[in-house]
Amino acid sequence: MKVVIAGAGAVGRSIAQELLRGGHVVALIERHLENIEESSVPSATWVHGDACELDLLEQAQLQDYEVVIAATGDDKANLVFSLLSKTEFGVRRVVARVNDPRNEWLFDNAWGVDVAVSTPRLLASLAEEAVSVGDLVRLMTLRQGQANLVEITLPTDTALAGRAVSTLVLPRDVALVTILRGGRVIVPQPDDPLEGEDELLFVAAVEAEEELRHSLVTEPSAAPPA
Repeated sequence: MKVVIAGAGAVGRSIAQELLRGGHVVALIERHLENIEESSVPSATWVHGDACELDLLEQAQLQDYEVVIAATGDDKANLVFSLLSKTEFGVRRVVARVNDPRNEWLFDNAWGVDVAVSTPRLLASLAEEAVSVGDLVRLMTLRQGQANLVEITLPTDTALAGRAVSTLVLPRDVALVTILRGGRVIVPQPDDPLEGEDELLFVAAVEAEEELRHSLVTEPSAAPPA
């Protein structure tokens, strides 16, 4: 996979290093000369310039890349780069960093963003996930805000204990992705039994989240055992 990252600060460089370890091709675009540290990510292609300038992106042949990541510390720059990437170069996947949570509402398909990652929101969600039992926790927004990755930890005394996955009555546009149980990651099969303290991860449409929480916690006995 070929990836362009706008912003070669600590965040951009760290992302580049992870992608390179995964065998991907990476280019870094950085406007501030003092942040050009080629020795820090020697396997990447470095481009000095403004990622919001159309001419620069044309020279970098952005159309040849499958994914772009807007990782600068400036939300305005991240939005402009995202929009140019999607509308002018047809990049398939645009991921954007949200620095100020107050701007999160802007990071949608109108600005060419497929996935917005808000570090403050993500850290808050992970903190909630660590201590919340029986509450639905939103971990990440997916696909232009149309769906979210959400998690719920079943109470120890859940009425769902012992029931098969197939007995869950899930709302429309909700899918159970995995079950985390102790140190195990379980790909759920229809006959797998649920247990108290299971962490269930779902991909859910935004409008289905409350119904999902209700079906798992408020009325756990709605689905009879198989």
